Amino acid sequence: MSMTTWVENHSTRTASIAEVERETGLSKDTLRAWERRYGFPTPARDLNDERVYTDDQIHRLRIIRRLLDAGLRPGKIVGLPLEKLSTVIAPARNIDSAACEAVDWQKRVLQLIKSHSADQLRQQLTQLLLQKGLRQFIIDVIVPLNSLVGKAWLQGAIEIFEEHLYTAQVQGLLQHALGAIPPSSLAPRVLLTTLPGEEHQLGMLMANAFFAMEGAQCVSLGTQTPAADVLKAVHAHGVDIVGLSSTNANSPRATQAQLSALRESLDVGVELWVGGTAALDQHKIAGVRRVACLTEIPSELARWRANRRALGSKLQDEP
Repeated sequence: MSMTTWVENHSTRTASIAEVERETGLSKDTLRAWERRYGFPTPARDLNDERVYTDDQIHRLRIIRRLLDAGLRPGKIVGLPLEKLSTVIAPARNIDSAACEAVDWQKRVLQLIKSHSADQLRQQLTQLLLQKGLRQFIIDVIVPLNSLVGKAWLQGAIEIFEEHLYTAQVQGLLQHALGAIPPSSLAPRVLLTTLPGEEHQLGMLMANAFFAMEGAQCVSLGTQTPAADVLKAVHAHGVDIVGLSSTNANSPRATQAQLSALRESLDVGVELWVGGTAALDQHKIAGVRRVACLTEIPSELARWRANRRALGSKLQDEP
């Protein structure tokens, strides 16, 4: 049975918070936090006192999600009325505007997404993976494609379900490729997850691939792991590094508070790394390493291993 509900007079379609989460990619925690902090969304309540959202609110939330993916911060846009949000979006509304910046193979991928050709899309991406190898596939194919697809989505040229189709195919390929990498017994052991309110798994998968290719042991918890469970997993798995993928889904202030609290709770010997598109560069957090892009992971791992070797040598030299 559909999660869609109807208000008492049956004149207006409304959707539950779970359905809004699926349709917009914004988590329930994020929706509730925005309601408190920004006064939007403004859900009504059904006969069971559960939140219900109108189509107009869902449409506005979709636009906000597009703008977040484009790098804007929640505090700048969540409280804006629909007419002002619309002026922020680029006026182009068709796939040609995104495709004009693409090379031939990227145009082909965009066409396959728009034509809903899941099998052909998977074949196209698989061919590129075999041609380039996993590392260059991520750098040369997936990273620019993510940007291109995101831009098409921002312009309204790609629907949410079409973006989900693309993301599902890429995630499937990356998971299959990760399964082909032999397990490692080398340090460090890296725990990968996202903060509550962060649902984007693709960035975490790409980071997982880079860590695995460098011989690190990876423990993936999926998305939206509460801090208390991160700490339990760190102790259970003997983790050396906690790696978090973070976007602009949460406000910078909220993200900074979560990171600071987690850093204070972690043992001093466990490093905390943060990657992704979150706007944190101007807000340094003591004890948190900002990994700005995937290609920094090898050098950061080399630094960690060199420090660990130096510490081991120092301990051996002590009487």
